[in-house]
Amino acid sequence: MVFKRLLGSLGVGGPTVDTVLDPGAARPGGALSGRVHLVGGASDVEIEHVTLELVARVEAEHEGGESEGVVAFDRHVIAGAFRLAAEERREVPFTLALPWETPVTELYGQPLGIVLGVRTELAVAGARDKGDLDPLTVAPLPAQEAILEALGQLGFGFRSADLEYGRIGGTGQQLPFYQEIELSPAPQYAHQVNEIELTFLATPAGLEVVLEADKRGGLFSDGHDALSRFTVPHDGIAPKDWNALVDGWVRRLVEHRASYGSHAVYGHEAGHGHHGGHGGHGGRSGIGTAVAAGAAGLAVGVVGGMVAAEVIDEVGDFFEGDDESDDGGDEE
Repeated sequence: MVFKRLLGSLGVGGPTVDTVLDPGAARPGGALSGRVHLVGGASDVEIEHVTLELVARVEAEHEGGESEGVVAFDRHVIAGAFRLAAEERREVPFTLALPWETPVTELYGQPLGIVLGVRTELAVAGARDKGDLDPLTVAPLPAQEAILEALGQLGFGFRSADLEYGRIGGTGQQLPFYQEIELSPAPQYAHQVNEIELTFLATPAGLEVVLEADKRGGLFSDGHDALSRFTVPHDGIAPKDWNALVDGWVRRLVEHRASYGSHAVYGHEAGHGHHGGHGGHGGRSGIGTAVAAGAAGLAVGVVGGMVAAEVIDEVGDFFEGDDESDDGGDEE
């Protein structure tokens, strides 16, 4: 899906831009490559630079409730100044590194409802125009996929995923937002928690996993949130028995009585931290769990509600709406 448009800053007869990403999903911390195709207009123009910007649809909570906006979270200049002749065709190849905390948009090839995009900006004669906007697909890292699969095999179900504006206290979070994956509890934990919220914070050194439980109240106590943080290295070093490791994380989480948790490496205690961002957020209920194409873990199903095709439609609507709006609507 590519949105190609005339550069509005130059009007009729101006150059056009068309960015095409290489096939396949990218991964956090990995390479994103493609080509920017430029076609000159009716006259020669001086291109000051060609820039790619990574953007995300993010939810923000405030006193008046909750709103959504577009947040730019990375920016790369892929070409400097050059002259684009009238009707000239020019191709600008690029390869850039995605931030390690780039959110995951799909699991086993099924969209999670997370909306990311690559926006192409041309600076021409002192004016800037976002001439192209393309959806960005990001698959999980091996450790992320292993954890999600373990949760699925343990009986947890996928409810929703979104991006929350804000920071998680006590972590090394770099981006101005974090991804939150909401899970229904496995049967063995259903009497203790309403849901589990999962956040991945990847770095070059490893993966920080933040788990929060919305705990049920008892006869003489109110429900509350409990939080734990764990750290695992990337693939090749991580433990093989993911099910036992993840189940140990969940058991430790649901046994917490405070609204903060411990930071652990492979489940061993290593200090404390407070979670400044997680909380109970309304999700898109109706996306259930299913076994996906031979995988026995967590996956997006089509059990009523929003199905994969509707998620894809939503992505297209978001990009088209953003492409037609001015920069004043973006949330910084």
